[in-house]
Amino acid sequence: MERSSSTERFQPVTSEKSNQGVEVTPDLYCHTIQIVNIIFYGKPDEGDWVLIDAGMPKSGKKIVEAAVARFGSHRPPKAIIMTHAHFDHVGGLIDVLEEWKDVPVYAHELEMPYITGMQDYPQPDTLVEGGMVAKMSFMFPIEAIDIGERVHVLPTDHSVPFMPGWKWIHTPGHSTGHVSLFRESDHALIAGDAFVTVKQDSLYKVFTQELEMNGPPRYLTPDWESAEQSVKSLAALKPEIAITGHGVPVTDASWLQTELDNLANRFKNVAVPDYGKFVDE
Repeated sequence: MERSSSTERFQPVTSEKSNQGVEVTPDLYCHTIQIVNIIFYGKPDEGDWVLIDAGMPKSGKKIVEAAVARFGSHRPPKAIIMTHAHFDHVGGLIDVLEEWKDVPVYAHELEMPYITGMQDYPQPDTLVEGGMVAKMSFMFPIEAIDIGERVHVLPTDHSVPFMPGWKWIHTPGHSTGHVSLFRESDHALIAGDAFVTVKQDSLYKVFTQELEMNGPPRYLTPDWESAEQSVKSLAALKPEIAITGHGVPVTDASWLQTELDNLANRFKNVAVPDYGKFVDE
């Protein structure tokens, strides 16, 4: 597997929650690495488990350590599911695949070019309306990685490999092949960056992880029309639990549904920036 700057260039940003984890449900564990969440699906004392997303660049060792702490040694995941392949979700992927030799990776077919070395992401919008993180985004790597035949397209029936009862939902906007995962039995949602529970462009709020419903990160969202439709689709599911790519998990169903409905209904006013190259385009 070819290394690239999306996995090798350490990013000097962090939060108060870094290296901490929380059990959201008995089989959903959210672990924060710097400013992004990875998710472990599976109960620690029984059966198989799955990793959702792969953290910041150069975080592979921390991901493995967190997995060993929860599941024990010599228990690699059955699969790795990618919500999308931005640098902060794919950063530790190559290193964990070197540790876990036979573990397959699954992503949406439209995300394949970014995981097989065929296409880079658009440059971040450093001039978008927002706070300091947007201004810093010129540092963020956008280069594709190439994990070759280790990556597979998610099943066309919308099932999620090794996650019975879950379905994947195409939620583009933040990236073309972005997906979210939903479980009908308890209305649990793994949203990726379709929406987040922190104001991701504010350096202060990223550090403190203050709970706040927001649209996808502004500096890396090229398609705001699709992003709005994705949020509306997720709001219609009436999730009662949500784990997002950035921010704290939410288990207060009333707060979640009220805030998510408000985001969906007022998306153009509260999520779409007033200016920025992706807005202008």
